[in-house]
Amino acid sequence: MTSLPLHYGRAPAWLFQKMKRLSASIMEIVVLEFGPEEFLARIADPLWFQALGCVVGFDWHSSGLTTTLCGALKEGLKDLGNDFPLAICGGKAKRAIGTPGELERYGDKWGIEVSRFIETSRLCAKIDNAAIQDGYNLYHHTFFFTRKGAWAIVQQGMNETEKSARRYQWLSKDNLDVMSDPHTGITCNERGNVLNFAAGESLPSRNMVVDFVKEHPDTMTKTWREIALAMPKRHYIIPSDVNEKRLSKILTVIHESQPETFKDVLQIRGVGKRTVSALALVSEIVYKTPPSFKDPARFSFAHGGKDGHPFPVDTKTYEQSIEFLKTCLDRARVGDREKLDAFKRLSRPSSFLPQIHADNCTDIR
Repeated sequence: MTSLPLHYGRAPAWLFQKMKRLSASIMEIVVLEFGPEEFLARIADPLWFQALGCVVGFDWHSSGLTTTLCGALKEGLKDLGNDFPLAICGGKAKRAIGTPGELERYGDKWGIEVSRFIETSRLCAKIDNAAIQDGYNLYHHTFFFTRKGAWAIVQQGMNETEKSARRYQWLSKDNLDVMSDPHTGITCNERGNVLNFAAGESLPSRNMVVDFVKEHPDTMTKTWREIALAMPKRHYIIPSDVNEKRLSKILTVIHESQPETFKDVLQIRGVGKRTVSALALVSEIVYKTPPSFKDPARFSFAHGGKDGHPFPVDTKTYEQSIEFLKTCLDRARVGDREKLDAFKRLSRPSSFLPQIHADNCTDIR
């Protein structure tokens, strides 16, 4: 299990520079040996992502591992040249909001259509922020992708009351249903009371929501008022949580949009957490199709660094690691794979690790 308590501040500049260089070298080796799609698969794996953060020296149990590692990878990518077959967009706070603009710039640079990436970026953020209501508000969104269309997403939300964070990870695949248990992992140290509209078992509820919003807006508002008057105390929202005037307006907007699926509902501008909660309640009480309340959080790993746990960063060894990887890469580029093959052989005594992953982490999707 990985605890992700909020740690304020930032990585020291000297350490971040080393993290950037080492993470870039690791990224380059993985892409060289296995291809960019394999790197995306690893980034979307909660265990591998956590382990990489540990290797580059960030505090293993801090929420900052997510934001700093993604930042180091993005900055390190700049040193790998324009021909490197991988792009990284977004980041923390304002950088997350700027993701669509960065995607468009990559589209211009690579000469590819990126509208599908922009739609996916926005939709996955909306799902983790509104369709999964777990008390964590997104503040970090990083989008990784290749020219051929593969992508991965790493997002993180904050719960200021609990002083903790939750990481959400995604990976593209054939026939991915973003509304049915789509994550490769959700990492947090605690499961809470969650409204999970992205669960496979929420399908009947999602279908009833779509049927409901095709009613006349006056009918929808009347239904909400009747529910609000008799709402049981146990429910995840109370009438005062919802601004009825605003809800009536957004119900009209949804109705006029004539959505065909719940995904269409979620993508309508203005549909947020409260609207989704109200629609979930209508589905549960009127149509007797409750959404899932199972928390999809998943857990992970450890190693040490920035804060001196389990020991302070050894800068000499760190620099030697970077130089060794750079030498491996430099020689491999000119056809000399001796050092890279030797480096690969070092992993053989650890060949039992995938079995540990499979046996002990069965709840990581």
